[in-house]
Amino acid sequence: MIKITFPDGSVREFAKGITGLQLAESISSRLAQEVLAITVNEQIWDLSRPIETDAAIKLHKWDDEEGKHAYWHSSAHLMAEALQELYPGIKFGIGPAIENGFYYDVDPGSAVIKEGDLPTIEAKMVELAVRKEAIVRTDISKADALKKFEEKGDEYKVELINDLADGTITLYSQGNFTDLCRGPHLPNTGEIKAIKLLSVAGAYWRGDEKRKMLTRIYGITFPKKKMLDEYLVLLEEAKKRDHRKIGKELELFMFSEMVGKGLPIWLPRGTALRLRLEDFLKKIQRRFEYQQVMTPHIGNKNLYVTSGHYAKYGKDSFQPIHTPEEGEEYLLKPMNCPHHCEIYKFKPRSYKDLPIRLAEFGTVYRYEQSGELHGLTRVRSFTQDDAHIFCRPDQVKDEFLKVMDIIFIIFNALDFKNFEAQISLRDPNNKEKYIGTDENWGKAEQSIIEACAEKGLKAKVVLGEAAFYGPKLDFMVRDAIGRKWQLGTIQVDYNLPERFELEYTGEDNQKHRPVMIHRAPFGSMERFVAVLIEHTAGKFPLWLTPDQVVVLPISEKFNDYAFQIAKELNSKDVRVQVDDRNEKIGRKIRDNELKRIPFMLIVGEKEAENGEVAVRKQGEGDKGSMKVSDFAKMVNDEVDALMNKY
Repeated sequence: MIKITFPDGSVREFAKGITGLQLAESISSRLAQEVLAITVNEQIWDLSRPIETDAAIKLHKWDDEEGKHAYWHSSAHLMAEALQELYPGIKFGIGPAIENGFYYDVDPGSAVIKEGDLPTIEAKMVELAVRKEAIVRTDISKADALKKFEEKGDEYKVELINDLADGTITLYSQGNFTDLCRGPHLPNTGEIKAIKLLSVAGAYWRGDEKRKMLTRIYGITFPKKKMLDEYLVLLEEAKKRDHRKIGKELELFMFSEMVGKGLPIWLPRGTALRLRLEDFLKKIQRRFEYQQVMTPHIGNKNLYVTSGHYAKYGKDSFQPIHTPEEGEEYLLKPMNCPHHCEIYKFKPRSYKDLPIRLAEFGTVYRYEQSGELHGLTRVRSFTQDDAHIFCRPDQVKDEFLKVMDIIFIIFNALDFKNFEAQISLRDPNNKEKYIGTDENWGKAEQSIIEACAEKGLKAKVVLGEAAFYGPKLDFMVRDAIGRKWQLGTIQVDYNLPERFELEYTGEDNQKHRPVMIHRAPFGSMERFVAVLIEHTAGKFPLWLTPDQVVVLPISEKFNDYAFQIAKELNSKDVRVQVDDRNEKIGRKIRDNELKRIPFMLIVGEKEAENGEVAVRKQGEGDKGSMKVSDFAKMVNDEVDALMNKY
């Protein structure tokens, strides 16, 4: 017999070798029908895998990320099986579950898989799913796995196997399809119901532009057709909210092939919006006693060698800049933190000086592969709302809590009310990925856990997602249509102060190391603005929007009055433009509705005679007439009321 500990703390005995599915059946037949995967001692397993020792378990249904992951991972294998039947000789790269659905990178040889082929592949997936083929896990030696895939002539799987450590490797099979995979998977393909393949794209093998371009097929599946129908409606709404489309319509930002891929250019309206966000954060930072600094866009290569960034991220950086001086190399700045360490070292520090909070809207550069670039969310040049807090060990938790307060202020001001927090810790089984001692890692991780507990913040703990120099707390925000975005991060770092030999003189007159807290509430200005555009569909809050008001004269005869109104509003700090095109008023209203400007002021003979404006609010229609001064006061009062809250 073995002891099984359930999430509520209860313990029951079962026969050795019981499976997750059998555990679910012991609770209820309904649960057995709904469960998709199981966590056994912090590892995600298949429901069909026997449990041989005492274990703490958790059963996962569709609502759990772990359940969706198993479902979509199995769906990727089902698609691969369908492709194998439809395209004999096809070879397979990788096929993971992703946040929404799955994809598989494949090499179809001489065949070409196009968007128009997706319905045929879907139909084959449905045909295979109906067979309810068992998905079987097999342990195999590395040598035998290599032999198996070499015989198949699948060089992609052979390469992946060669990269694995010696020992046992797992394969998963269903029908005539076998794949290299660590799992977990559903018990059988019959669980996969509603299927939709979404798109076809190109993807370099292992993300390397020098390797072969494979075909990437994206798809999504659900246990019920109704769920798929709802998702497809959501997908259409997401297309309407695409920040690239809205950014172009509202003239916020642009890209130029002549300037370079992944290098965003902020247009006047987008710049106004971005600077307003920066000013908002600067105002908050002043309250929390941050000091603003500015550092160069480049740094000596040795700076990043010292910090460890070059070893970890050198291949993702732009190539070094060689100067005329022999042996001298510079890098475009990939991170701000090493520069801030040097600012700290500028002069001796005492325990009385700490904490020191240095903030910078610092632009950094990373060479993302061209196939990975996507609007403002994946770029090669971006500006972080970066800050680094240098503090004593006894100040870490308090400073961490203050940073959390700043993030909550920003989320509230921009209506990001639905968010999750994730504590990202070091992988205890793969410590070579990280720098620093076990002792320092333990202290850093504990301070984050305690801070979250003190705030009453329920945070998910994930192993292996820490930064290479320290653990972190990440915030995942759900936007207006339920999509999840990673925004805002706080990291505790005992290691960079060690590498840069940072010191302060303690109360005991001895030298001590400060602790460094990295934080970026927005994350990056580019990504944050992209998410904000999609969250609001371009209808920004009144305090933030580049244009608060547009004045619409009903004919050219009233243009002078329209510009007179604009001048008065400008003098009262209301952001305004005039649409003096020779168009009918109905056309002007429709066009400016699309520009998402909060207020339209329509002026004609009656308004000019009375010194008034007819007010129309975005999405709400006519609001009656009022004096210009009264309208300006209404706008400013609304903005001030919000700003004074923060």
